[in-house]
Amino acid sequence: MRDGSKSRFVNGRPTTRTGTDRTPARHLVLFFVLAFAWSWGLWGPQALVAQGVIEGWPQLPEVAAFGPSVAGIVVIFTTEGRAGLRRLARRTVDVGFALRWLLVALLLFPLITLIVVAVLWTQGTLPTFPWADDLVVLPAAFVYILLLGGPLQEEFGWRGYALDPLQTRLGAAGGSIVLGVAWALWHLPLFFIPTQTIYYNRPMWGLFLSVVLLSVLMTWVYNNTGGSLLVMLLMHTTFNWSNGMFPVLETDLGALLFLGMMAILTVAVVLVWGPTTLLRERGRPDDATAGSSDITGDE
Repeated sequence: MRDGSKSRFVNGRPTTRTGTDRTPARHLVLFFVLAFAWSWGLWGPQALVAQGVIEGWPQLPEVAAFGPSVAGIVVIFTTEGRAGLRRLARRTVDVGFALRWLLVALLLFPLITLIVVAVLWTQGTLPTFPWADDLVVLPAAFVYILLLGGPLQEEFGWRGYALDPLQTRLGAAGGSIVLGVAWALWHLPLFFIPTQTIYYNRPMWGLFLSVVLLSVLMTWVYNNTGGSLLVMLLMHTTFNWSNGMFPVLETDLGALLFLGMMAILTVAVVLVWGPTTLLRERGRPDDATAGSSDITGDE
């Protein structure tokens, strides 16, 4: 596997895009302002109509969720030019990482969800599975979620741009928590839009807690793959897919178990890998020089 330490990490801190220079705070502020302005500017009127604050609003294309990715691409192009966009594109197809991290990204959340399903089955409180009458729904939903269910709309911003400078300032765990809080708040208008059935009239605390925990776990995998956005897209997809196809969060016991397992795992990851970088060896991705672990070779 190629050694990612020179281009990815400096002084033990992730610097995936641009080397040792710290991203100016105004660029980070610009990113968050653009991301929220785009998404809330389109979701906000829908929420206000639904709550009876305003009487009507023109029907617009459903592109609000693209706010983070649009913001990330705009800020990268504005500050780094075409070279920055080329780096972003390379990270989207980056497979230079240990196979085990791809397995973590693809299997972690389905495994947690299936454990919760097993417990619910013993209690006789299984939720309704949307694929029960047609197994084709399972792979079809995965593709749909990847393309239109969050990952593609968000990851070029959250992990494609914002995560690295937040880690530089706050460390991996601290930066992940700040990003997770922003990520959770970004969803806020959806709780007031009836057509957003997975959010509307649901407890906000569950989403906020799960997103913050998810943010830390995704950073753990992100840093150990040298900042691969391909893995982030897949990990985000499996999280959404697991909760959509096996909706354990619809039951009180299921939500408690799922969030509890995520919390325990997150604490364990921070304690074992360390809050500063979430890396076993400070300053580089896990096994960055071990060629036998590359995804392009044998595990």
